[in-house]
Amino acid sequence: MKIDAVFSGGGVKAYAFLGALQSITNKGYTIERVAGTSAGAIVAAFLAANYRADEINDLIKGLDLKLLLDPPKISDVIPFSKWLFLYFQMGIYKGDKMEGWLYERLAEKNIYTFDDLKPEYLKVVVSDLTLGKLVVIPDDLERIYGLHPKYFSVAKAIRMSAGFPYFFMPKKLAGKTNQKSMIVDGGLLSNFPLWIFENRNESITRPILGVKLSGELSSQQPRKIKNALEMFHGLFSTMKQAHDSRYISKSQKNNIIFIPVKDVETTNFSISEETKLRLIETGKTSAERFLKYWPK
Repeated sequence: MKIDAVFSGGGVKAYAFLGALQSITNKGYTIERVAGTSAGAIVAAFLAANYRADEINDLIKGLDLKLLLDPPKISDVIPFSKWLFLYFQMGIYKGDKMEGWLYERLAEKNIYTFDDLKPEYLKVVVSDLTLGKLVVIPDDLERIYGLHPKYFSVAKAIRMSAGFPYFFMPKKLAGKTNQKSMIVDGGLLSNFPLWIFENRNESITRPILGVKLSGELSSQQPRKIKNALEMFHGLFSTMKQAHDSRYISKSQKNNIIFIPVKDVETTNFSISEETKLRLIETGKTSAERFLKYWPK
């Protein structure tokens, strides 16, 4: 059966997607259109580029994540300078190595720009802080920025969507005015864009399967906020969940694989092999359990 799929953000927790993809493939489903935010956008892009589930597993499972981190060279000489970059450049790492790695992997499938993909087969969510907008690439490129998707790099779109605030430096995107837009992680405004393939004017031609890295929304525990730092984390987490929580509460949860991920930091690029395997197994078992009764 052919399906469409939407993947949430979640940073390094996305290893769980590898296990979920195994289960989806083993059940005989073929994924057509894909969408995602942040780490979910990476998986979605590989699927849109016709990477098989086992190939994606090989690409990501064996990757040393630390190789994707690229602090400015001066921070090797003056360690304290990275905090200056955090203040003035609004991030510790440039993100160029991650974009380069994505470019090379997509190039292996002859994918460079959105013109190399089937129309409507990949949608990537980013957050434009300058304009205060949630942006879907490639759909909104021409309307908002005057840029033609035909020439827009897929790797660049994914890098922008995965630009976790303060961890990676924001990307700047030229638009219709002289002021460039500052683009960060799409999860800031929609961490799980299950709504993206919804079109009220058209009937749904394929089942839409969501894969979300967290427990069900109703199971979220209240936060304990005792200081300013914890309040900042609470604000950021609330912003990430608010839009999607409202949508999911009104939609059918019967189409979402919830993968419970605990005790894994989103930006822990030194994640152990043991934790990777645990995440993969959690994704696999969660998907297997869900797919026994899907679609309902």
